[in-house]
Amino acid sequence: MDDGTTNLAGIVIPSTHPVFLTVVGVHIVLGLACTVTGAVAMLSPKRAGRHPRYGTIYFWCLAGVFLTAASLAAARWLEDYHLFILGALSFASACLGRQARRRRWRYWVRLHITGMGASYVLLLIAFYVDNGGTSLFGESFRPLRIGYCRQLSG
Repeated sequence: MDDGTTNLAGIVIPSTHPVFLTVVGVHIVLGLACTVTGAVAMLSPKRAGRHPRYGTIYFWCLAGVFLTAASLAAARWLEDYHLFILGALSFASACLGRQARRRRWRYWVRLHITGMGASYVLLLIAFYVDNGGTSLFGESFRPLRIGYCRQLSG
């Protein structure tokens, strides 16, 4: 487009630069993978097999989401710093949950559930903060997206 933006399925991406768009593409794929693998891990029986396998995939995809989000936020810091904060909180929560389980800390079950659950919720909040006005929900979440969520994140 001639205004320096790219429209992808109704979502406006504020760049036409191929590297930026490639990072956005990787970010989207990793975000979708997080959403699916996190849900599978949450809904699976908590024993060896599916839960730890999908939980590990979720964690590493979330690491990728955080790295791509950090690079995208760095490119547009004034507009996207709040998304960096949400990404950092999400990944930090997942790290807490993962380490609690791996090191068997005291109360590790509570810490694992809280950390991993918070990381998933923060992942979804970041998506809706960034895309709430242009996603499936249209403008219905715009006041929440602009006001409340930005206050929460910074």
